[in-house]
Amino acid sequence: MMRRIAVLDAPTNLGLRPPTASSVPGCAKAPGALRDHGLLARLRARDAGCLTPPRYDPGDWRPGDGVCHAPEISAYSLALADRIGAIIDRGEFPLVLGGDCSVLLGSGLAMHRLGEAVGGRIGLVFVDGHSDFRHPGNASYVGAAAGEDLALVTGRGQPDLAAIEGRRPYFRDIDVVVLGIRAQDEYRLDLQAAGITTRPVPALRAEGAARTAQWAHEQLVDCAGYWVHIDVDVLDPAVMPAVDAPDPGGIAFAELEILLAGLVDTPHCLGVELTVFDPDYDPDGAYAAEIVNTVVAGLAPVVAPGAVPPRLLPPGPAAPAPRAADSRPEPEPLPAPAAVPAPAVVPAPAVAVEPIGPDPTSDGAVDDLGTDPLGPGLLRRASAGDEPDPARSGIDIA
Repeated sequence: MMRRIAVLDAPTNLGLRPPTASSVPGCAKAPGALRDHGLLARLRARDAGCLTPPRYDPGDWRPGDGVCHAPEISAYSLALADRIGAIIDRGEFPLVLGGDCSVLLGSGLAMHRLGEAVGGRIGLVFVDGHSDFRHPGNASYVGAAAGEDLALVTGRGQPDLAAIEGRRPYFRDIDVVVLGIRAQDEYRLDLQAAGITTRPVPALRAEGAARTAQWAHEQLVDCAGYWVHIDVDVLDPAVMPAVDAPDPGGIAFAELEILLAGLVDTPHCLGVELTVFDPDYDPDGAYAAEIVNTVVAGLAPVVAPGAVPPRLLPPGPAAPAPRAADSRPEPEPLPAPAAVPAPAVVPAPAVAVEPIGPDPTSDGAVDDLGTDPLGPGLLRRASAGDEPDPARSGIDIA
């Protein structure tokens, strides 16, 4: 039995600066453009709907005011986390179609809730052309959450974004693997100092996409599972210029396909998000078609016969000590998980997420996709851009 993919649209552009003084970023149109090329039908995916974002309006924002649209992004992240949790509760594999990279705050919040619920830690594989690691500790000001998303989800930045529901960080530094940044990324030394594992494009190419995916698994061996973030600006602008901040030196579509297939070919991969494609720079739809082809091929292991939903187990091994390169104090440990009552009737053996290692052999015991293998509403709310591109900007809020 295959895992079912559920496609959720998250067409937010709140994390990007306006391309001109009188326009808004076009990445909010990305989910529709990808759907127009038959993405759901080709994946045989369930339509999980669309989470409509608040109005895009920078208003009188100025440098020094903090992250633009912060209240709206915070509210949207809470709602997105609820929707992702509902998908995972059904035993499905979420594919979130952004929108800009600020969607990572919502998925990060959902993963932190999940980690708390099962008493483990959830990791992040961050596939992006930029580190998105700008924060008040290394920049004169912040502004565009899409250029700061990795910093925010690792606990750096203003609390209304970096500590929603009092959860901080959503991902620990030691549980993050960054793939595909350019060799001279502005914040590469900050990543190294934080102990965040990285593989820039030259190393990714030298090792190969398939081996890099396996290497990423190995870096997250102490996690119960992981989430995958993909910003399409990881691709070289020679093949994918339809992004907010194209940067030479990226990978090819074939490499992204192999990398994605390797990352999702395990029940420990909990879901994928796709961000920053801008149909305004794709008038004939050619790039949308290429993205759809790549995503369909890359997600083939998820829907292959015998693929199983994640299995969630009791608390795993204790978190390892910080790497020697980590000069920052470690965040507080996750609180103990709340007890979750078992469903009154269990129609099939529970399928669980084991600590990452060799993939388990499927025994055919898979929950029906309509059941909730994790208990009713387990992942639902438990309690009450990218770098600036001057050539495309009239108002710089990045």
